[in-house]
Amino acid sequence: MTMKTILVKIERNKDGFGVYAENEVFTGMGDTLKQAIENMLEGMRLYVETMKEAKLPYPSYLEGGYKFVYDYDMQSMASYYAGIIGFSGLEKITGIHQKQLGAYAKGDSNPRKEQVERFIAGLHTFGAELNAISL
Repeated sequence: MTMKTILVKIERNKDGFGVYAENEVFTGMGDTLKQAIENMLEGMRLYVETMKEAKLPYPSYLEGGYKFVYDYDMQSMASYYAGIIGFSGLEKITGIHQKQLGAYAKGDSNPRKEQVERFIAGLHTFGAELNAISL
């Protein structure tokens, strides 16, 4: 069975995080990104349970044959990762000044395309470095 890829859009607003699966009916909300994703997963689980009880068809990949690919907006990405490694750490990783990152996280400023690409490239480089670690 081929693994289904579900694109999950992540957005941040003043009330927390919202997620929705593109081309699917599943959504979630929460004060944190983790809560929002868990909320969406619970909705998926309840959907499958309801469909099984009603003996109605549902996509078989919902039995665990899927993976998520996350698509952040800049506000949610800067906010989420600042909560993990701080703006100072993000500045070291991305080369974008922490005050500017704070403005992105709060939604006070919208980054140019080049800044978004720089941010993502920095995170990917950092992730590759972490992935190469052996203890």
